[in-house]
Amino acid sequence: MKRAKPAKRKYTTITIPTKLFEKLEERISGTGFSSVSDYATYILRETFADISAAKRKGGEQSSVVSKLKALGYLE
Repeated sequence: MKRAKPAKRKYTTITIPTKLFEKLEERISGTGFSSVSDYATYILRETFADISAAKRKGGEQSSVVSKLKALGYLE
């Protein structure tokens, strides 16, 4: 039986305000993140995981909303 080839990973570009990019650059300084894109991907994955967990628990999503506001994604 042949194994299916794993799908190639695809990427896209998102646009964020320059000031937010600069804040993210400062935040990753001295960390293991090699780029703002890597850090943003990490944050988005964590946020989606938090949202999923909150939905499973039936709890409020206020902590997730607070995190998104702190990151500048929401006003």
